[in-house]
Amino acid sequence: MPAVQDTIDRVRKIDVDQYKYGFQTEIAMDKAPKGLSEDIIRFISAKKDEPSWMLEWRLEAYRRWVTLDEPKWARVHYPKIDFQDLYYYAAPKSTPGPTSLSDVDPELLRVYEKLGIPLREQEILAGVQKTDASELEEASDNVYKSGRVAVDAVFDSVSVVTTFKKELAQAGVIFCSISEAIREHPELVKKYLGSVVPTSDNFYATLNSAVFTDGSFVFVPKGVRCPMELSTYFRMNEKNTGQFERTLIIAEEGAYVSYLEGCTAPQRDENQLHAAVVELIALDDAEIKYSTVQNWYPGDAEGKGGIYNFVTKRGDCRGHRSKISWTQV
Repeated sequence: MPAVQDTIDRVRKIDVDQYKYGFQTEIAMDKAPKGLSEDIIRFISAKKDEPSWMLEWRLEAYRRWVTLDEPKWARVHYPKIDFQDLYYYAAPKSTPGPTSLSDVDPELLRVYEKLGIPLREQEILAGVQKTDASELEEASDNVYKSGRVAVDAVFDSVSVVTTFKKELAQAGVIFCSISEAIREHPELVKKYLGSVVPTSDNFYATLNSAVFTDGSFVFVPKGVRCPMELSTYFRMNEKNTGQFERTLIIAEEGAYVSYLEGCTAPQRDENQLHAAVVELIALDDAEIKYSTVQNWYPGDAEGKGGIYNFVTKRGDCRGHRSKISWTQV
């Protein structure tokens, strides 16, 4: 088909030197043993300090996944993925409760700087707590010049921190990592997780359900217009890892939220796997604006390196006049 060939030709013309996010970062990491088994599922759940119901949810998905075959319907050709040759959990080691930038791994800060996050925002994303609200607002203003943006920064398998949580909470909005939501808001997670993309949906969605390590959770209550833009930034860094984030966004009756997702990864000769799941739920008269910019490294002109991007993203308008607008690049 002409359109398919045109896309292939465009990819082949990509100058990998123009991929400005392809830098590699050497940083001390805490990793699970390589491979996938029930023991790894339990390892991930324990690292996340999850309740028993979440572990059982994961194990059920894993037991289903091992019975499935990798899909072959796509008109693409790539080397067979060895799912036992991946790390399913990798997180930067850090000092608990940092109080200043000097307590944070300098390499982690340099990653933020290279990605264009201003120094003030670096301080927030590293988990340093501020008491002056004006400083927090100034920091977030610098991220996107068009206005304040609350950011959830996910580095490999963990959310580093989520900004503006307290201010959003004053409006009734919950914006946090999915790991925190499982612990702190189990009633909402139980109600909505897997209700748009069930664990049985497809091979990669089932894998994600078993091994997802972080992602964002958004809940906007009835009649509330989220007071600022929300954004999640996913950075895949560690070699031979997969990134399996889970994003769940719920807008109750008459609510409104705008959410932007960004992603980057190092430029490596080896392929890496990204298998995310996104679920959007809009109830009566609610509106969700969802945008995602997939800046994954595409590999070179010869097909060497790059990210295998097998994601399942779906929205569900569950009420009268509910609306989901979707932009994906």
